[in-house]
Amino acid sequence: MPTLEAKPGPYTFNSDSVALLVIDMQRDFLLPGGFGESLGNDVSQLSRTIEPLSVLLAAWRTRGLPVVHTREGHLPDLSDCPPAKLSRGQIGQEGAFGRILIRGEYGHDIVDELAPLDGEIVVDKPGKGAFYATDLSEILDKLGTRSLIVTGVTTEVCVHTTVREANDRGYECLVLADCVGSYFPEFQRAGLDMIAAQGGIFGWVAESPTVIDALQEER
Repeated sequence: MPTLEAKPGPYTFNSDSVALLVIDMQRDFLLPGGFGESLGNDVSQLSRTIEPLSVLLAAWRTRGLPVVHTREGHLPDLSDCPPAKLSRGQIGQEGAFGRILIRGEYGHDIVDELAPLDGEIVVDKPGKGAFYATDLSEILDKLGTRSLIVTGVTTEVCVHTTVREANDRGYECLVLADCVGSYFPEFQRAGLDMIAAQGGIFGWVAESPTVIDALQEER
């Protein structure tokens, strides 16, 4: 089984029971002019993840290992959007890429560089966590997944919520620091530190080249 250096210690996974989770790499969050930038955020803090994640995806796909993408968004009638979220998030309003975080709009979809291939799983989620009100648990059960390699945005919100949920469900999570991003560098640092703290209370943290090297060494 591949083993790689990580914080707080070595991380081992079985290629027969691992999946790559790509969280919310959507145009609304990552692209200049989109929803994220309209809030005054520096989207380069997120878009820097695209290149290393593209390289990781290529290596992962070469091995034929499962990939699960997620997209945060809501039904066009907003019936699945809680009032507390709707009241302070501009959700459903017109933005540069269509109605903000509405399924089917251009901005809701994943950036071109990381577009899912035919056959790859895409989970649409109405909340921050990827397990809430989705069939992700059932999908992972069918795949026989026990370990998750976690990437995506944002580190302190959707990534953290999903990792915490996954940890409660018994998944061994490895978060890749160069493939997750936050608009706020201080949140990025704190979010990653929190995952690996206390002996890996929520999981492990590493860089994507260590995963690629581990996959290549196993072949």
